Amino acid sequence: MFLKKVEGPRCVTLADGRVMTRADLPPGDTKRWVASRKAAVVRGVAYGLISQDEALSLYGLSEEEFGEWVTAVSRHGVEALKATSLQKYRQP
Repeated sequence: MFLKKVEGPRCVTLADGRVMTRADLPPGDTKRWVASRKAAVVRGVAYGLISQDEALSLYGLSEEEFGEWVTAVSRHGVEALKATSLQKYRQP
């Protein structure tokens, strides 16, 4: 089996004991960002699977957009990443 050489770890263990690998991250050409994909990227960066700079360039995200995802997850959980929940969790 051939393993592509990558910078950083190939997998990380999450706080709940699950293992997350690079295969669990969304593809780089993702256009439709559902809550689960956003959460996977936030988790990947938080646990050191990929760096924030790598995530920003791979997915074409701005620092502000990614920061909003992180803030939403830390304050309200993954549910806050859903587009239909924006009004509920948005700060006035």
